[in-house]
Amino acid sequence: MAQGDIRFFAGTLLEMGKQTHNFSTHTLKIGLVTSTTTPVVGDTDPRWGAGGSVNFATNQVTPGGNYATGGAALASVTWTNVSGVMTLRATDPVIAQHASNPTNARWGIIYNDTATNKNAVGFIDFGSVRDLTTGPFTIDFGGAGTDVLTITPQA
Repeated sequence: MAQGDIRFFAGTLLEMGKQTHNFSTHTLKIGLVTSTTTPVVGDTDPRWGAGGSVNFATNQVTPGGNYATGGAALASVTWTNVSGVMTLRATDPVIAQHASNPTNARWGIIYNDTATNKNAVGFIDFGSVRDLTTGPFTIDFGGAGTDVLTITPQA
């Protein structure tokens, strides 16, 4: 099981104000990358493709087995506002075991596949390189079971 902190890129919140991300209707994906590039919160314009400050797709693990090019689409995505607390939820993605799965996944990059520029939203630190051939690989968002992001305003 993959676990670790989920971190959001600084530019993501700015892009939300520009309506780059509509978490209620856009398709979010999680692509897996190698340890070649380390994502950091301060990446100003990260993308899953060309045109930004960082192109994470360049270091995608080799697709195969149950891991498709571009990664898995997040399922059951909801974006809610309950009493001023914004919450992004999605079902924990699971990549079933397969002998041809990647063996060198280090980071999970959450990105907006609907956005023209495939802007990256955040990333998950797996803690170490993971071999997806040895068993099912679950990306555990933690939180209340499916919370990817919760924004609670300060009083």
